[in-house]
Amino acid sequence: MSKLILLAGLALLVAAPASAQPASPAPITAIRAGRLLDPDGGRVLTNQIIVVEGSRIRDVGPNVSVPAGAQVIDLSGMTVMPGLVDSHNHLALTYKPEPENNVYYYTYVQDSTALRAIQAASNGMQMLAAGFTVVRDLGNNGNYADTALRQAIEQGWLPGPTIINSGIIIGGMGGQFFPPPEMAKDHNIVYPEYLDADTPDEIVKAVRQNILFGAKVIKICVDCKPYGYTADEIRLFVREAAKAGMKVAGHVQTPAGAKNAIDGGIWSIEHSGALNDDLHKQMAAKGIWRAGTETPTGLQGHPVSQDTYARTIAGMKNAYENHVKMTFSTDADYFVAGKTRGELCLEFLKPWKDAGIPNADILRAITTNGYRIADIDKTRGTIKPGYFADLIALPGNPLDDVDALRNVQFVMKDGLVFKRDGVMTPAAFFHGGPVNGWRIR
Repeated sequence: MSKLILLAGLALLVAAPASAQPASPAPITAIRAGRLLDPDGGRVLTNQIIVVEGSRIRDVGPNVSVPAGAQVIDLSGMTVMPGLVDSHNHLALTYKPEPENNVYYYTYVQDSTALRAIQAASNGMQMLAAGFTVVRDLGNNGNYADTALRQAIEQGWLPGPTIINSGIIIGGMGGQFFPPPEMAKDHNIVYPEYLDADTPDEIVKAVRQNILFGAKVIKICVDCKPYGYTADEIRLFVREAAKAGMKVAGHVQTPAGAKNAIDGGIWSIEHSGALNDDLHKQMAAKGIWRAGTETPTGLQGHPVSQDTYARTIAGMKNAYENHVKMTFSTDADYFVAGKTRGELCLEFLKPWKDAGIPNADILRAITTNGYRIADIDKTRGTIKPGYFADLIALPGNPLDDVDALRNVQFVMKDGLVFKRDGVMTPAAFFHGGPVNGWRIR
């Protein structure tokens, strides 16, 4: 009994500071937006005032008064819009020509999770600087480096996008690797890039492990091996994830795997190479998201054949014509000389343009649909009162020329200015300890 009393007393000491300090009033910022782009409506409003209080938007409109004492940011010559979303990336993975010859299996063997977590923090800031305020970070991140990055950003230690992370990808034995028996059985080399789950009990345990260790979405390898998951097994993933309010994303490589994923009620299909007209029609009927990760031509060190690219463009056109829910996604987990991770991701606008998709719909894919597939559209992604203040600004109008997105000059994340006049100003984001609650998981 005495031990229980002691533990209870210690808990009270930890939970309650000796003298509570009164909360400081939230800072207020007023932004003068010359043009305010509404991607969902495909329209531009002019001469708007956006009032931000703390981390959220308080008011928006042409006749909004600037509060006394507010910091005023003049973007009257800019287009202001919601932050961008990459719906498929791997921030703690960067494979390179040297030394691993662009083979990520060797990157995983060579680079520790600790090193990859530091690299993820750098990649996250590079993404934010390019205007990406949300990244769906889907595995291949070592031993939960993605969770560590998300927690650090949410606790207020450093700047970065909102991270929707999957933890470790779950698959049949081996994941996407093909290790020899001694490496797989004796040295367990598949972990922590993949969690083996071949039975119902293993599926449940793998989902619960990822939830315990901080995942916000569950990602599975639907058909990375000939013994891919059945529709019933995928339904089990979906049911188990739903207990924690999470969705399931499926890495798909074959038409049969895509069919099982669709029948199993998957939330999103990652990668588009296996998709065809019939599968697109089924996806559209069920409202399943398509995160196609279409690679453009012309990336140094990552050639795409003309035939492959032609199939990619034809697939995008077919998905668009079938009214499939499409979202901007890159899978850009590699190094291209001379480009930041964010600049590299913006190269992936090219397939959307080459597919003839209208600028307004490309903008929806990289904003509105990105927030929806991330399942955070009730709190982020719209510039209206009550939503988090995640804004970017650029000189041009991307409704006229979507490549205007390549010139983001201003970034605000959670009400703090990260980039202004084209220069990163991250000092306000750095703290020596958690400022938003140490229990963030």
